Amino acid sequence: MSKTCKIVVVGSFITDITGFAPRFPGDGETVLGSAVKFGPGGKGSNQATAASRSGGEVVMVTKIGTDMLSDIARKHYTAEGMTQKYVTVTDKADTGSAFIEVSETTGENRIIVVKGANAYITKEDVYAAEQDIAESNAVLTQLESSLDSVIALKELAEKYGKPFVLNPAPMQEVPEGLFKGIDFFTPNETEAEFFSGVKVTSPETAEEAADRLLALGVKNVIITLGKKGVFWTNGTEKALVPTTDLKPVDTTGAGDAFNGGFTVAISEGRDVIDAMKFGNSVASISVTRKGSSPSMPTREETDALYNRFYLGK
Repeated sequence: MSKTCKIVVVGSFITDITGFAPRFPGDGETVLGSAVKFGPGGKGSNQATAASRSGGEVVMVTKIGTDMLSDIARKHYTAEGMTQKYVTVTDKADTGSAFIEVSETTGENRIIVVKGANAYITKEDVYAAEQDIAESNAVLTQLESSLDSVIALKELAEKYGKPFVLNPAPMQEVPEGLFKGIDFFTPNETEAEFFSGVKVTSPETAEEAADRLLALGVKNVIITLGKKGVFWTNGTEKALVPTTDLKPVDTTGAGDAFNGGFTVAISEGRDVIDAMKFGNSVASISVTRKGSSPSMPTREETDALYNRFYLGK
């Protein structure tokens, strides 16, 4: 597949250890599961994979350990054709890992993340990729690596006039000044509540939360609402994009799929609403499959769903 744009992703690589069971256990309870899977994950790598399979030439900036889990990262990036010159190694921590529970009844998940080597991604690691950032169409990051790396990427994006997409997950306290000038801020309901103080349960409360985030200096707020769709506002315009009709099997990585697809669409010059529809299509397909990075669809699959559901073709 030919590449349509160039995206720099700064973020985590995590080895996912996923267990599947009919339901989540309660406190102190043991539930028999049906399967366990090991595979590549991490919000940064998931988003990079979604972007790459959606048509983006992806440059990945991350950090791994010297342990055997690092081999999973290298093999995955090679298979996906991503630029690895900024995938660096530290001996200060093992490669990041995540322990994921998936309910086979609902497809919902619960996750414990150990950042590991990702905590040692530095601003210098980001500055090393400055030339690629200057040549990119957009940059994308999360909060699963060091805050210094997020701030450095924002500074370089502003320097070169590149769209800066921040998916604020996992949620954590950040300096208030970080919000000013963010081009696209993409929380889910829980994250939107954390950063705005407004409990998000509907498109109406999503708008209230978004207004508070806009007041902090964010340019566009996009809140993913699960089955209720995706809400967007820039303060003067707003829209609610419905989710598609596909039934979820495993929602792990759904937000990452959306962000990767959305960033590709923005990089291709699509408007925000169209980019949300494209991102929704990527996410909708990903949740019909087990796993995070491995579940990301190809461009052909995404275009087919987008055309059928949103264009009626």
